[in-house]
Amino acid sequence: MAAGGRGSGRPAKKKGPSKGTGGQGRRSLEGRGATPPAEMRHWYKDKARAERVAREERGGSRRAAPTRSRRSEDTPEYIGGRNPVLEALQADVPANALYVAQRVDNDDRVRDSIKIAAERGIALLEVTRDKLDRLTEGAVHQGIALQIPAYDYAHPSELVDLAHDAGEPPLIVALDSVTDPRNLGAIARSATAFGAHGLLIPSRRSAGVTGGAWKTSAGTLATLRVARAANLTAALRDYRDAGLFVVGLDGAGETDIGEAQLLTEPLVVVVGSEGKGLSRLVREQCDVVTRIPMHASAESLNAGVAAGVALYEVARHRRR
Repeated sequence: MAAGGRGSGRPAKKKGPSKGTGGQGRRSLEGRGATPPAEMRHWYKDKARAERVAREERGGSRRAAPTRSRRSEDTPEYIGGRNPVLEALQADVPANALYVAQRVDNDDRVRDSIKIAAERGIALLEVTRDKLDRLTEGAVHQGIALQIPAYDYAHPSELVDLAHDAGEPPLIVALDSVTDPRNLGAIARSATAFGAHGLLIPSRRSAGVTGGAWKTSAGTLATLRVARAANLTAALRDYRDAGLFVVGLDGAGETDIGEAQLLTEPLVVVVGSEGKGLSRLVREQCDVVTRIPMHASAESLNAGVAAGVALYEVARHRRR
């Protein structure tokens, strides 16, 4: 006869405790925790990238650039953006390669840049936008970037040799704490216009020949040599030992630039920064510190403008 159970008339045997789940049942009731933030969701990167591309195409605001690590002097630089790249190519800025993003909107600026690069024999590379982001260090590039080789700086003594080879009294422009590459480019443009034989910059706390300097110089850096000195004060001392006079340009100078008596001599014109002027050690190496006379309502001139005015005065005196 069957064992007792439902419908048997006998009481059923009491069922013993079931095997445990090890807490899995309890944990399944706890849910999956708090909703993760947007940046942790799988779709976030795609959405952020799409928004960034749309912003670049509209010419929108630039995102905060990441902190840059110190560049090696031999590291090439990159100009990003459709207008800057086209202007650099039109100004004959030396370049190694033109990078164009895949499926970029091919407007007139992109087409003209590709055409000029092809005519100049510059390598044309198609890359992803992520690659361009890395090359331009987060700057807005609008899908195009130009690689510029590291500049080959001259030795300070080479600038004097260039003047002697030309049979002319040396005219060298030295920059003291000028940190904006655009000022360096503007000064290079004025130096070329008024017959200088080269620029001298210190290796620290100074702008170098970067993409911004090339653009502002309007191509004149292709013909004007730039020398770099480990110690600007020592380089000026060497120039004085070689027979050159050093004329400083500073708003606190006591002599008007047009009244200086040394402008027809072998000369180094030292341009200080707009805010601080000449440093103490550089000032001590100057044979005379001059100023540009101007209206009292103007406190100072941009370093690039001041250099242009001073070099015009030097050229005017030498033409007499």
